[in-house]
Amino acid sequence: MAVPLDVIRAFHNAFRKDLKEIDLAAYSAARGQDGLDFVQKRYIIFNQVLVWHATGEEQFVFPAVEKVVPSVAEAYARDHRGLDTSFDRLDEAVKAGDPLGIARATGSFNFFSNFHLNKEDAHLYRIFNERVSLPDQWAIIGKMSQVPPRDRVPDVINWLFPLLGNDDRENMVRVFRQIMPETVVTETLRLVKLAVGDGWSELVQRIPEIK
Repeated sequence: MAVPLDVIRAFHNAFRKDLKEIDLAAYSAARGQDGLDFVQKRYIIFNQVLVWHATGEEQFVFPAVEKVVPSVAEAYARDHRGLDTSFDRLDEAVKAGDPLGIARATGSFNFFSNFHLNKEDAHLYRIFNERVSLPDQWAIIGKMSQVPPRDRVPDVINWLFPLLGNDDRENMVRVFRQIMPETVVTETLRLVKLAVGDGWSELVQRIPEIK
């Protein structure tokens, strides 16, 4: 059975993979090869999803953790401001058309993002998993899912699912079926099917009820 923390793990894995690919493309462009188009195509949607995720954490996860272990969340909120700065530097380099500056910015962004996500997984979400009740965890994940604007949900699905492995895809779909009304699940699964393409058959094998 999927648990709320599976949603966090899936998003964290997607952030790691996408930013790694963006950084590799930027490095390639800085060496005079292809890659700049990929960076320009990916970095905005990456950061938009990252901001929505971080906003959900600050509004719902951090207060829940503060109730059980005070003075923990502040350090993670400061990390989020550092991620904002990392994006701003990348955005400036892209707008300036500076391949070397872009590569330096993506390298820094990638390092800091991984450092932050690993710290959250090892510390913040360990506290969340061990000290926050399961019903409260489900409620928090449900609230976090409502942070992105409704008209941008297809963009989130289309960004997220191609970056996920089969286990994360399965967990996400199982969570959708637990927290969403049936009509919303039906539309969301339609979007997932479009996003994963040939990977849909693997999902159906794992969750036959979604045929």
